[in-house]
Amino acid sequence: MTILVTSPGVLVWQDRKIRCALGPNGIGQKLREGDGLTPQGIYPLRRVFYRPDQLTRPQTRLPLVALSQGLGWCDDPASPEYNTLVDLPSSASHEKMWRDDNLYNLVVEVGFNDDPVVPGRGSAVFMHVARPDYSPTQGCIAITQPELLTMLAEITPQTRLDIRP
Repeated sequence: MTILVTSPGVLVWQDRKIRCALGPNGIGQKLREGDGLTPQGIYPLRRVFYRPDQLTRPQTRLPLVALSQGLGWCDDPASPEYNTLVDLPSSASHEKMWRDDNLYNLVVEVGFNDDPVVPGRGSAVFMHVARPDYSPTQGCIAITQPELLTMLAEITPQTRLDIRP
């Protein structure tokens, strides 16, 4: 099964077209941290994170991790933990996985720049919950929480994310 993502913010899955938010610079060849691009290419989906205080355990065949306030994602290219889940507090630059804006109530880790990790190429590329106005992400793909929950119940570890300009 493949999930296709194209510009200008369309996700195609099982003959359904779903509006999605992308990075502010669209889809392209991601070369560096902070470039605002959603990375083009074909990627596996690694695992799902969810906020247990906001959602019941989602149905998925992907590995599932309940988030806590003590988890972050390292975005510091100088750190050996770059582009990985980290325990907080962390001395390296990171983003918190436990957010107050509900965007990370449900998160799918995209297998971008993780096999192997190339420092500075980009980190924290996820599928997550979109803002109500679908404003740009920092390079992630964002859809509504109900759409993401429906998709997670049907995808498998063999599902690939195909991101094309």
